[in-house]
Amino acid sequence: MIRLTWPDSTGQALPVWPDGVTPALLEEYQVAPAPVERAGETRRVLAAVLKCCWTDLSVDPWPGTPAPVELVLDTYRALIGRTDDLMRNWAIGALRRLHDSAWVVVDDGVVVLGPRCALWPVEAHAQLQELVRRLPSPDRAELTVVGDADIVAAAMPTMSSMPAMSAVPPGFGESAESGASAGSTASAESDGSGTSAEPGMPAASAESYGSGMPTAFGEPAGSGIPAASVPDAAAGGRAEGGGAGFDDLLGAYDERRRAELVAAYMVVEHAAEPVQEVRFAALRDPALRHTLSEMLARRGRVLVQHRDRWISGYDDACATIPAASGPDDRATEAPPSVGGGRLGVAERAVLTLVLVHSVAIPRAEGLLPEDSWLSPHPTPADELRRHTQLPIGELEAALRTLRHAGLLAQVKAGEEAGGYVPGPQFHRLTPAARRRLQEELILAAGPNTPLAAAVRARRSAR
Repeated sequence: MIRLTWPDSTGQALPVWPDGVTPALLEEYQVAPAPVERAGETRRVLAAVLKCCWTDLSVDPWPGTPAPVELVLDTYRALIGRTDDLMRNWAIGALRRLHDSAWVVVDDGVVVLGPRCALWPVEAHAQLQELVRRLPSPDRAELTVVGDADIVAAAMPTMSSMPAMSAVPPGFGESAESGASAGSTASAESDGSGTSAEPGMPAASAESYGSGMPTAFGEPAGSGIPAASVPDAAAGGRAEGGGAGFDDLLGAYDERRRAELVAAYMVVEHAAEPVQEVRFAALRDPALRHTLSEMLARRGRVLVQHRDRWISGYDDACATIPAASGPDDRATEAPPSVGGGRLGVAERAVLTLVLVHSVAIPRAEGLLPEDSWLSPHPTPADELRRHTQLPIGELEAALRTLRHAGLLAQVKAGEEAGGYVPGPQFHRLTPAARRRLQEELILAAGPNTPLAAAVRARRSAR
């Protein structure tokens, strides 16, 4: 683990990838990573943030120095050579995605590098430095109403009590994507699969701009990146290095088998869908698969089997947390996480609506297998608006959060009406989690049915 320590001795612990590998390994094995909306724009905006926040190239990138959001946007404009409002809106949307996934932290008009930037390997720093040197600086007027340093200084008191990274500041870039999923911007921003619509800009968990800049920022729910408050970044912080904690498990194997285990570990953790076991020796061989399971167990993860395919998911023992308060002290199931945070009521309500219309109803009509949580039957956005009491703005924000977390996927309108379907994270449900979700869906869709009564009776008998 790597510990990110702040001057007040508080900190965050981040899991380290084994043997110094990165998700770029998926590109080597031609495995599709978790999709990212407008991955090309998101990469370039992260590059602009790095240019503005990594001002001293003689030290590590993280924690860097705070920079005004407008400076980042100006740097992005200089990078792409365009200044129109559409590019600005896309850049603000990319900042929101980076904020949601803890690559950057945005608050009160100021942006700082997020904790995931501390995971860049030291070997990649030289290429990142070259990237920063090559990026153009924006042409900004010397006389401004408020200087950049004054903006950062004014924001420091609020950043010292910054909210969780999974909560984007209210009103931040509402015009960027709030209308994207309902208007023509959606078709320009995404091809329906959530990947970049630009030729030559694949949304792969590899690294572009050399080997230091990740191209995908969405990781599996439970990737271990905490969403905690970030103290004053200007006061400094330090990253205390550590190992991945797998040496005792990997040390017994030769170099080839060790590499096979590491490759399988990275693939099941970062792939968008379950991978075929015939492609990875560590998944085919029972002994190696047992060691792989032990590696995942140290991160609270387990192997999830889909016939001859495998992916990782949360251990059922980690899927419940002690209730903070209530009439009894029974454990309650933790809602899905986004960037290390927990889904709010609005996100859970919207997710439930999609599951009812895309899974429960087609399953009742015999159109879906009983154990499937992925569906080819999209829930139209108009259907969501009709069956929710959420304001349009909150509905769009909830849909955006769920898309970024991989819990929903947007289907492009074509021969059939477009809409939303369950996302790739549902591949990661264990059998026990699928049963729990099935029971919750029964209680939500038909609380007064005999089947719901049976579910409640079985739970009360436990």
